[in-house]
Amino acid sequence: MNRQAQAAVLFLIGAAVLHAGFTDLYLRYVKAGLRPLLLVAGIVLIVAAVATVWYELRRPRATEENQPGREHHDRRGHAHREPRISWLLVLPVLALILVAPPALGSYSALRAGTALQQPWGFPTLPAGDPLQLSVVDYAGRAVYDHGHSLGDRRIKITGFITLDGSGAPYLVRMSLNCCAADAQPVKIGLSGRIPPASALQPDTWLEVIGTYTGKQTRDPVNDGIIPFIDVSRARPVPAPPNQYEN
Repeated sequence: MNRQAQAAVLFLIGAAVLHAGFTDLYLRYVKAGLRPLLLVAGIVLIVAAVATVWYELRRPRATEENQPGREHHDRRGHAHREPRISWLLVLPVLALILVAPPALGSYSALRAGTALQQPWGFPTLPAGDPLQLSVVDYAGRAVYDHGHSLGDRRIKITGFITLDGSGAPYLVRMSLNCCAADAQPVKIGLSGRIPPASALQPDTWLEVIGTYTGKQTRDPVNDGIIPFIDVSRARPVPAPPNQYEN
């Protein structure tokens, strides 16, 4: 692979990164707060590609060096052919452009234990009825604050459905620190007016409205605590653009 080909690969990678950063595609890979860094990285790659081409056009080169695939000779006269395996670097670029992987869902959540961690504190909740909370926020308040900050308020939570080995439904969101590679599930059990089984298919997204309940169970994967919510109403909803929680 000569310098022009290297520049072309750099340009394609930079363009793919910018495409992901200017759309919601990047949310499949990293958390929302990393968008500015992703855009900067794409710009740097494109600038590096342009600089490489500019440098090669200004540098005088032998005629045979301008022909891809020809053998090149070092100072000792030994022939060296450019390694064609380096073209495999193009495959991840094509995969990023042509194949957008889905966000992690019930398959991953079922095989990983709940990753609920104790928060630093419990800020005062805003007004509103019902109150919109994330799965992580509700689970943290239900387990570590024992529902004191929730009281009897109606809570609205959105997540996807995962069924355990016995068929019990959990409302889940994948929580990540940086990128999809470190995503782990946080699970909430459902009690009360649970929707029929036909509406509780794995990876179905539900908007649940309910109140705090002290009911808890243990995750069979890692023995983590899974809190419940007492459901008063639930309805299927489309998957949100950002399917992860930070």
